[in-house]
Amino acid sequence: MSQPLLEVQNLVKHFPVRRGLLGREVGRVRAVDGVSFDVRRGETFGLVGESGSGKTTTGRCTLRLIEPTSGTIRFDGKDVLGLDRRSLRKLRREMQIVFQDPYDSLNPRMKAGTIVEEPLVIHKMGNRRERKERVAELLSLVGLDPALARRYPHEFSGGQRQRIGIARAIALNPRLIVADEPVSSLDVSIQAQIVNLLVELQERLGLTYLFIAHDLRIVEHVSDRVAVMYMGKIVELAPAKEIYLDPRHPYTQVLLASIPEPDPDTRKTKVILEGEPPSPVAPPPGCRFHGRCPVAIEECRVLEPPLVEVSPGHWAACHLASPTGAAGAALQ
Repeated sequence: MSQPLLEVQNLVKHFPVRRGLLGREVGRVRAVDGVSFDVRRGETFGLVGESGSGKTTTGRCTLRLIEPTSGTIRFDGKDVLGLDRRSLRKLRREMQIVFQDPYDSLNPRMKAGTIVEEPLVIHKMGNRRERKERVAELLSLVGLDPALARRYPHEFSGGQRQRIGIARAIALNPRLIVADEPVSSLDVSIQAQIVNLLVELQERLGLTYLFIAHDLRIVEHVSDRVAVMYMGKIVELAPAKEIYLDPRHPYTQVLLASIPEPDPDTRKTKVILEGEPPSPVAPPPGCRFHGRCPVAIEECRVLEPPLVEVSPGHWAACHLASPTGAAGAALQ
C-alpha cells in the first residue's frame, strides 16, 4: 500500500485556562488528547462528533492554523511541524481549508473576484491577466457566473458564498482540503448542492478531503472511512459502510440512533444519554464516555480503553468491543 498523503500521530492540543490579573494558568482544556489517523490519497476521511469533541481543532492543527502542543504531522512524507515559515508557506499550496461559516470567512470589503484571486497574489502565481482568467475559470468550476466576480459577499446567498470559499480553496490546485463543517450553516435545501459540488470537484481534480462534520448522514454520503471523536479522542474508526452497519462503540451507536428517520412508518430504537459531558479541563479517569454510557462496567471507570483493531480495518476504544460486536449488540 502506498504512503498516506496525511499522517497524524499522537496529536495533542491543550489550551491554557488563565485567571486573575496576572493571567496565571490554572488548568488546561484538553481539546485534542492523543489523536492518530492517516488520510489516503484521493479518499474522503470523515471526522465526526458532537460540538466540543475536538474535531475542528484537529483539522486546524493539521494545517498549522493552530500550533499543536505535541505530536507528529506528516504531509506526503514531510514533517509539517518541523517546517520553517518559508517552507510552510510553500506547503500551503498543497493544503487548503473550506471554513464552516461563509458569512465570516469572506472579507465583506473585498469583491468576490478579489477574494478568489488573493491566494494567487500571495503566492505570486501568474500575471494580472492570467490571474483574472484563472478567477473566471474557478468561478465557473464551482457553478457561478464569472460576471459575478465584481459583486461583494453581502450580495450573495449563503450557498453562493460557500461556493466562493470553495473556489478560493482550490485556486492553488491543492492536493488536500480540510472541509470544516462546510454545510452546517446552510439551509437544508442547499446542503446537498454543496456536498455534490465537493464530490464532483474531488473526481475532477483528484482532491483528498478531511471532511469534518457533526451530521452523520452527510459523512456517510461522502466518506470512504470515518473516525468518531469524543472529548478529544478517537473512539472508533472504520470504513464508512461498516461503521454504520456494525458500530462497536456505544457512543457511535448513540449518534446513529439520534439521526432522524425520514420515514414516519419506520420505528427506531431511541437511546437517551444521561448526564452531562465531562469537563475537558478535568476529564474523568478510565473511558471518558463512561459517565453517560448505558452499558458501562466497572472496568470502564478505572481503565482507559486503547484504540484496538476489533476486525480488519475497524478500530474501537471500548472494553466491551470484540470481534462479535458486543458493545453494539448491548445497545440494541
